[in-house]
Amino acid sequence: MQLGRLHHVAVICGDYEVSKRFYTEVLGLRVVAENYRAARNSYKLDLALPDGSQIELFSFPDAPPRLTRPEAQGLRHLSFEVPDVQAAAEALAAQGVAVEPLRIDEYTGRRFTFFADPDGLPLELYEAEPDTPPDAVPS
Repeated sequence: MQLGRLHHVAVICGDYEVSKRFYTEVLGLRVVAENYRAARNSYKLDLALPDGSQIELFSFPDAPPRLTRPEAQGLRHLSFEVPDVQAAAEALAAQGVAVEPLRIDEYTGRRFTFFADPDGLPLELYEAEPDTPPDAVPS
């Protein structure tokens, strides 16, 4: 078996309209499709990132809240690559999103920070590797 890339991540939200606004207006993800599934009394919203990967946002009645503390086994957080973590964190803060102080990855030297979606799902911004100018490449 050879895996290609991450296709999508599924997220169950507590308040569909609040989460839809957060993922589309605050994070700027593009809506691919939105469907109401009457048999489940549930929405399914397909959201795309620029690279084509997707987040599927689901609403289910009476879904229990996700524990974030203490950290449990399973999916820990979702991480989004951005060109400038400081600028992205400031943009989130300007929209009222609480963002943790920036940190430096001790292994890569790149900056990162965490914030949460409306249901407390931990989300990370991770700074992209800077482009290496052509004249900086050793010959």
